Amino acid sequence: MRVDIAWWELDGSPQTIDSLREHLRDGAVDPWREVPGLRLKLWMADRQHNRWGAVMLWEADRPADLPANHATALIGRPPTHRIRFDVEATVEGAYALRELQGLGPVFAPPTASPTSIRGEETPCTNT
Repeated sequence: MRVDIAWWELDGSPQTIDSLREHLRDGAVDPWREVPGLRLKLWMADRQHNRWGAVMLWEADRPADLPANHATALIGRPPTHRIRFDVEATVEGAYALRELQGLGPVFAPPTASPTSIRGEETPCTNT
């Protein structure tokens, strides 16, 4: 398995986390549902540091044909960071959610106060 991580520093871009969230809400998520070998794609936002990105978990190498990367066009530049890793091990913990499909503030009704998982930057350790 492989994992790709891409994120943008949004400072200096005409886009905001809210405008990029709206882009996902307008259908940018849908084309990824049919990508062969994609096990999971997470779009993430860090309001505190004004960053936007995605994590993609692949069964093997990602295919050559992927949906268009509209974020690059909207933000006006390629990701600030693009990193690829081999997955050394996986585990699924005990969980209550039946599936991950369709979760996140993008899919919340506009009148609701959606909850999100807040990320915190922590120092890397050798584990």
